[in-house]
Amino acid sequence: MTKDLTQGNVTKTMLLFAYPMILGNLLQQCYNIADSFIVGKFLGSGALAAVGSAYSLMTFITSVIIGLCMGSGTVFSIWFGRNDKQQLRNNAAVSFLFIAAFTVIINILIFACIDIILHILNVPPDIYGSMREYVRIIFFGVFFVFLYNYFAFLLRAVGNSAVPLCFLGAAAVINILLDILFVVTFKLGISGAALATVIAQAVSGIGSGIYVLLKEPWLRPKINEVKFNRETVLGVIRSSSAACIQQSVMNFGILMIQGLVNSFGTSVMAAFAAAVKIDSFAYMPAQEFGNAFSLFISQNHGSGRQDRVREGVRKAVKISAIFCLVISAVIFILAPYLMRIFVDAAEIDIISIGVGYLRIEGSFYIGIGVLFLLYGFYRGIEKPEMSLILTVISLGTRVLLAYVLSPVPAIGVYGIWWAIPIGWFLADVVGIMCMKKTFAKI
Repeated sequence: MTKDLTQGNVTKTMLLFAYPMILGNLLQQCYNIADSFIVGKFLGSGALAAVGSAYSLMTFITSVIIGLCMGSGTVFSIWFGRNDKQQLRNNAAVSFLFIAAFTVIINILIFACIDIILHILNVPPDIYGSMREYVRIIFFGVFFVFLYNYFAFLLRAVGNSAVPLCFLGAAAVINILLDILFVVTFKLGISGAALATVIAQAVSGIGSGIYVLLKEPWLRPKINEVKFNRETVLGVIRSSSAACIQQSVMNFGILMIQGLVNSFGTSVMAAFAAAVKIDSFAYMPAQEFGNAFSLFISQNHGSGRQDRVREGVRKAVKISAIFCLVISAVIFILAPYLMRIFVDAAEIDIISIGVGYLRIEGSFYIGIGVLFLLYGFYRGIEKPEMSLILTVISLGTRVLLAYVLSPVPAIGVYGIWWAIPIGWFLADVVGIMCMKKTFAKI
């Protein structure tokens, strides 16, 4: 099942294509939140802090792989827009082998360097053992993360955003049920939560791969079609690596922030772990809309429909801005109640710290909403390096300000929170200025 994004009403086309991606990521966030909810309620704040810190580490590692798949997906979408299916299959084969090899290498390095990584993150001694136990299991799912994201971006590139949603939905349900079974019933502790996540990732990764092989045979490259010529290999590496570095820089910056947060102790770690879950869930639809927008742009750019590219930008900004303003108001009002989902009501200090984070950072979601669209726009018009530059500006500002402001006694941890939206808006200004120059040339 494919969908041509170069035809039809622009707003309707983008929304119909985006909503399965948004719903799918909401489900993914649900099973991430399920880990935190069950761990926080049944294993305590120390285990919650360990899972939250491990989540930041896992996000950084998987972001490298997701970035490679995302960049490849843009290439697939451009060739689909040009109606060149043979080149699409050739690029798909080359990128699969390239990313699979990279995934295996990075997974080996992770297991060899677990203790070094945990020491760099300043993990407190009281949760070091729990976090190491969790991380050692959770990283067995890295290859499954690659499988799911590769096949998901391949299907989305040809306009099929529904099937990846189905596999992600199944994984979310399995993860939540296994969390309850392993942690609550079998009393496997933090290891049970990690094992539940790995099994769920295996279902979504292997399942999506089998679907493509059996149900979309035209996407399977024939051996005689696969050509490792210079143009194909460099094209795949350029687009994939730029998106990979972008995602890596983004999440490396977040990892550096996690290390800074860890230096403030277990209470701040626990508050940050819970608040980030809420935060990610809140702005995730804007992020996935940006990814869908990128594929819309790349198909239309590939087919030469620059008129739809321009119209798509205008409509996407309006949609994202409205959503972000509404969700900012909701988060500001409901922040205390949302924190109590993850943290016991008696943990007043942890709840207060988390509410401060949500009300400062959550008030400015429009900044990250625009930034996600800028990332998608530049990937879609084959300028992935610009997305990387914007990420460096945003995260560089965030990390620099966080490390400068947080040691000031009068500011403390709130300096970390305020650095986030400042970085977003600075990157937005640069990205919009460059977009105007780009439109003047096309």
